[in-house]
Amino acid sequence: MEERVGQIWDKWITKLAYQGYPEAAVQLDDVKAALGVFYRGLGGDSGLTISATTPTLHRARRNWLHRVAGTGSKVELAWYDERCLYLPQRLDVFPQAELNRELYFWLAALAGTPATAEVHLGMNWLVDNQQRCLQTLSLYPGLKPRYQRLVDAFLRLRDPAELKHSGQAAVLSAVYQALREPGSVTELPADDFAPDPVPLWLHPNPPRAEGLHSEDNGKDRDSSQGQSKQGEQRRRQAERVEKPEENGTTLGVRHEADLFSYAEFCQMDRGSEDEDDLDQAESIANDIDKMSVTQDSTPVASRIKFDLDLPSAQEDDIPLGEGIRYPEWDYKRQVLLPDYSCIIPMQSRNAQASDLPAHLQTTARRLRRQFEMLTNRSVRLRSQYDGDELDIDAYLQHRTALATGKGDDGRLYSQKRRLQRDMSCLLLADLSLSTDAWVGTQNAEDDCQVIDVIRDSLYLFSESLHASEDQFAIHGFSSRRREHVRFNCLKDFGETYNDTVRGRIADISPGFYTRMGAAIRHASALLAKQPAEKKLLLLVTDGKPNDLDRYEGRHGIEDTRKAIQEARSMGLVPFCITIDEQANQYLPYLFGRQGYTFIHRATQLPKKLPQLYLKLTGKLLEH
Repeated sequence: MEERVGQIWDKWITKLAYQGYPEAAVQLDDVKAALGVFYRGLGGDSGLTISATTPTLHRARRNWLHRVAGTGSKVELAWYDERCLYLPQRLDVFPQAELNRELYFWLAALAGTPATAEVHLGMNWLVDNQQRCLQTLSLYPGLKPRYQRLVDAFLRLRDPAELKHSGQAAVLSAVYQALREPGSVTELPADDFAPDPVPLWLHPNPPRAEGLHSEDNGKDRDSSQGQSKQGEQRRRQAERVEKPEENGTTLGVRHEADLFSYAEFCQMDRGSEDEDDLDQAESIANDIDKMSVTQDSTPVASRIKFDLDLPSAQEDDIPLGEGIRYPEWDYKRQVLLPDYSCIIPMQSRNAQASDLPAHLQTTARRLRRQFEMLTNRSVRLRSQYDGDELDIDAYLQHRTALATGKGDDGRLYSQKRRLQRDMSCLLLADLSLSTDAWVGTQNAEDDCQVIDVIRDSLYLFSESLHASEDQFAIHGFSSRRREHVRFNCLKDFGETYNDTVRGRIADISPGFYTRMGAAIRHASALLAKQPAEKKLLLLVTDGKPNDLDRYEGRHGIEDTRKAIQEARSMGLVPFCITIDEQANQYLPYLFGRQGYTFIHRATQLPKKLPQLYLKLTGKLLEH
């Protein structure tokens, strides 16, 4: 009864104290794709991804309703660092949804505008934001009406004359003046509290994850959990602390006279709070200002030893050599770290020769017939000096050139020739532990894991290219820090596709992490040795680069981007096929707008992969 009454009271008073407009709320996820294009279009850092921010204590004066409800002490504000542009998970500042949506775009414009030397010169939040506003409006005059609408709506939310505290009213008046005329206010009047947060400005002092920049201390990863709870990707403040003493605390017996029950506490030592209800656990996490993590090296009384994803040497794949060293890009220093990562070529130990799985037989037959036609395919070459037909387009261009006084080389004919598919392709498959996740389908009978989808894709891809007689190789990769980047050979260029290769494909399994840059460099080196004229490097993945060390975040993204640039400089054509729903956040920066594709339904990947290959090679061979 007590708990039920408490819940009703908390819900009622929290709703009463809330000053937003939930009915007009706009979610970040709904505008994130458009925001990314908008932000980068205005010159924002292409390497940054857009992420939800964390609630921050603002230390401004709260009204009596907030104090009674215990709310209003934290606020979500926009800011950015070297990895992400952080925006509120939802905006309901204004009673109109359109204004809340415009606020998202205004904040993105403010963050994307290149800062002048005056900004951040004195680290003055008030002056910095006014200077940013002036610069943004100066560079993009089209944003002025939007800014004016937002300012007018914000000024209508609270009248300074209604405030009882004169200091608070003076501060609010000064902030309003700064919003109306950016650059006109240099300092705020004195007050006992911090000024109220201004949702139209960037965060004055971005919160940072203190103590979490160590390269080598990670022991567990969300990505190693296989299927994970899908929810909002909100970042939270954290700190690394020393392990607290666990001597136990005697709380004794305590009467709670002002509550409805009598509570008794006994001595206990509870270092952690386990919560099986994930929604409740998330709610608890949201209420915590800062999460503290520590390492516990104390041995436990008993141990259970088992391998999760670390097979013994006798059970692991067979390493083919001591390893091959590759550099890694340090984007902060803008230098290549020589011999930084080590590729370990490996081959399956337990693979058994096998046939194509029965459920792929029909599709494989159809694809083989389709790809066999490529060997006898003819193409019509346009703009030739001689040929069997007049090229109308070339002729029109020729006449236009003559009319404008410009000459051309007189290539007016088209010629039909048999297509010589001088093509080599290396398919690089992501075999990290994230592929252990389950693919969501509406039909329970079709449930499968991402690794199953990748395995079927490799089967059909191989069947297709074997029929077309194109030279191809298939490799998989995963990593366990920079010294152990596993590069599994499923089919090399010199091998014939047969039951042995099918057995290796059947034996692939998920494990470890995704050090993508090193794998791309090694794949590029193998592909570059091929004598073919056109060389296609296909990457099939389900997520972004990551590893146990500092490869997480911006470092991995920048190193992978550098490896792709190196591949292009070698004359290769890198292309990424992904099933990651967040791919639009980072793949345009890595592969370019035309360098990747997203498969909306992961289960469609096996059938779509050969068709994508047809389209890609068709374009390549025409040029």
